[in-house]
Amino acid sequence: MEQYLIGTPVASIIFAFTIATSIYTFSNHQFYERFMLHPFTVSKGKQLHTLLTSGLIHRDWGHLLFNMLTFYFFGFSLEALLANLSSWGHLQFAIIYVLGLVLSDVGTVYKERNNPSYYSLGASGAICAVLFSFILFDPKMMLGVFLIIPMPAWLFGILFLGYCVWASKNARDGINHDAHFYGAVFGIVLTILFYPWVIQHFIEQFA
Repeated sequence: MEQYLIGTPVASIIFAFTIATSIYTFSNHQFYERFMLHPFTVSKGKQLHTLLTSGLIHRDWGHLLFNMLTFYFFGFSLEALLANLSSWGHLQFAIIYVLGLVLSDVGTVYKERNNPSYYSLGASGAICAVLFSFILFDPKMMLGVFLIIPMPAWLFGILFLGYCVWASKNARDGINHDAHFYGAVFGIVLTILFYPWVIQHFIEQFA
């Protein structure tokens, strides 16, 4: 534990705090109303804090487990990588996560601004930002999709973004696919802003 706190303090705090707030909310449902993103209300300039707090809670154990497993595998690794690249690495990781979370919901707020029955929660947008940031640095790493299907990260990224676009228009599964898409995009953009050379690095992996 001490090793994580020293080497990856931001990821450690996010990981522990998100798990704690999510578990607490499971038994105190009144916090869902306070923390969940409600685009209809946010579009009117109210409850803007839910752009952030909605990422601190999850729908159920399965939702929390999936997000935290993904974050565990890539969040800690990304912060360690950025810390090795720059003295500002820890701050850069925090910016990618927090802005990835907030900005990933902007599209949802606009799209659902006239839908008073729509709510959204979960850290998926921020986690997609972290995942796609890491993919830029190591596009040929192998991912276990659904923990079973091996696939290179660059191919997974293409298929994932394509699916998000399709699912946003066609799926009726209650999942905020727009947040996944925009989180991934902003993760890529922010990483390039911090490290412009990562574009050439990404291309060279296939040379």
